[in-house]
Amino acid sequence: MEFITTTLPGVLLIEPTVLGDARGFFMESYRLDLFAAQGLDISFIQDNHAKSEREHVLRGLHFQLPPMAQTKLVRVTAGAVYDVVVDLRQGSPTYGKWEGFTLSAENFRQLLVPKGFAHGYLTLEPHTEFLYKVDALYAPDLDTGISWNDPDLAVDWPCRDPLLSSKDQNLGPFAQFNSPFTF
Repeated sequence: MEFITTTLPGVLLIEPTVLGDARGFFMESYRLDLFAAQGLDISFIQDNHAKSEREHVLRGLHFQLPPMAQTKLVRVTAGAVYDVVVDLRQGSPTYGKWEGFTLSAENFRQLLVPKGFAHGYLTLEPHTEFLYKVDALYAPDLDTGISWNDPDLAVDWPCRDPLLSSKDQNLGPFAQFNSPFTF
């Protein structure tokens, strides 16, 4: 398993070792000791699985507020997504900056999204399945987000007219967000 740093401190792209043959493949998607060797002391307590039937479904940019802020380990098991993280940590040299990654069933890549980051993804193929581990339970009263097309963030999504939930259509702008997260 290779842990690759990104332009956003704390966000890691993870490339697991995939062993394949004529029968298919095997990989370890998570291993406590390998994460600990990277200085990552994370206790994942919930697994989530989302399926999007159509291409260009956008979910995000989501996060939970403290005390239920979540670290996420995300991956795709069918299809592909363009996955985006935004640094919301005041005092961070990358505050308000974003980075995007292509995660797919074919490339096996995973992304570690620490607390203090907004997260969202756009499906690039129909029938995409997205799995993620979190280290805090879902707390509906603390669940919030920022508009996917916020002009201050200027995320360069590969689709300009995505399919959104009513919740995601009504998320507020980055300029009005008063971040409780610190670097």
